[in-house]
Amino acid sequence: MRKKDELLQKKGELLQKKGDLLQKKDEFLKEHNIVTPGLAIFKEEAHTPKQKLNKHSIPSDVAYRLIRDEMLNDGNARQNLATFCQTYMEPEAEKLMSEFFSVNAIDKSEYPQMAELESRCVNILGKLWGGKGNDAAGTSTVGSSEACMLGGLAMKFRWEEQAKSAGIDVRAGKPNLVISSAYQVCWEKFCVYWDVELRTVPVSAENMTLNMDTVMSYVDDYTIGIVGIMGVTYTGKFDDVEKLDELVEKYNKKAKVKTCIHVDAASGGMIVPFTDPGLKWDFRLKNVHSINTSGHKYGLVYPGVGWILWKEKAYLPKKLTFEVNYLGGAEHTTALNFSRSGSQIIGQYYVFLRYGAEGLKLIHQHTLKVAQYIAKEIKKYGIFDIYNDGSEIPIVCYKLKDPEKQHWTLYELSDRLAMRGWQVPSYNLPENMEDVLVHRMVIRADFSATLADSLLHDFKVAVDYLDAHTKVAAAGKNKIGAQGFTH
Repeated sequence: MRKKDELLQKKGELLQKKGDLLQKKDEFLKEHNIVTPGLAIFKEEAHTPKQKLNKHSIPSDVAYRLIRDEMLNDGNARQNLATFCQTYMEPEAEKLMSEFFSVNAIDKSEYPQMAELESRCVNILGKLWGGKGNDAAGTSTVGSSEACMLGGLAMKFRWEEQAKSAGIDVRAGKPNLVISSAYQVCWEKFCVYWDVELRTVPVSAENMTLNMDTVMSYVDDYTIGIVGIMGVTYTGKFDDVEKLDELVEKYNKKAKVKTCIHVDAASGGMIVPFTDPGLKWDFRLKNVHSINTSGHKYGLVYPGVGWILWKEKAYLPKKLTFEVNYLGGAEHTTALNFSRSGSQIIGQYYVFLRYGAEGLKLIHQHTLKVAQYIAKEIKKYGIFDIYNDGSEIPIVCYKLKDPEKQHWTLYELSDRLAMRGWQVPSYNLPENMEDVLVHRMVIRADFSATLADSLLHDFKVAVDYLDAHTKVAAAGKNKIGAQGFTH
């Protein structure tokens, strides 16, 4: 009994201390006029500063809730059909990744097992993309933009070596990169950053991908390479990389400086091996030297992780690999970024280990079916032309069939959908098709058939409303962006 009384007394003392601490916390908040999301009422002018540091520290839970409340207006990420980025991962994956936020992925001597998992991911991707054994060289990146920079630099350095060997004055002309006009902006950045001419092959209504009839006319002795895109940002369509490989092979037989292909598979690289394994676009083709992809798109990992692989180590110039010894041992690094968390690498390896080939095939096939279902239902309206029906990649892209005859535009439709929380971007197509306004819906792995039905219901409500209430004079023909409440 005596021991029990002592325990009860200690418990009472602890409760008293807890009460004292809570009281001090409340006194602190009131003293410094800190607004909390609770029911307590403070002075009207009591706000934390936004553009400068607080004078005093605030409790961690208060900081959490204040920031959490500020983010409420950003809406629900899973209703964001504009982004390719993954918006859901399993709780076990989230837990695992959170445990490795503090690990610097570049510090391979201190975290050798992290380096091992990164190497495994590179080898897994190499085999998925038709590589032989473990011959592929590669690295993780923050995303596909960094991966494209590395792929472009490798092409530029190899071109310089070959051009000099062929007796060409590399300073007599500016190196150039050939790509379709439907390129992602990271390629424009690459060319600006590293002084390369961006030669764009215009798309057209008849040919919305890299034009195989004209592409080689853009190639000369100063071409560092040609980019084929597996999943054009604008429409989701695939360039015919196999045909491009044939054209490059023919060109190289007579060229002073042989050219090569880099495949920007930011969107398609993680899905095509499972949904259309017979399609040749990867290292099975002779002239495809490098491939990039986004692990945080159809690689099913939260942002941001990307991957860049070269078919063989010979295609990765030595000047792109640096050795450092101030992290605890001699290390080689290829990535542009030096310090970043290894949590996304852990997330990527989790996805590969968790789902395996059969699981990833099942996930991606389901995502394609959902996209195709949405496209089929939208087509039934009879007023839309479908540019992408989700047959290659889970993207639905469409335009109004007769924009001038329609009282409303896709901007108004985006506006109405946004009122129900759906973020569907309206934008113009690239060079040669700038007058065409489209919608693009990116369907991700967490987009269930039930969610698709909700989208289609709200889509119908929006179209019916616009048909009933939009007057010809009120249609936003000249709008440059959607208006309205975001959720």
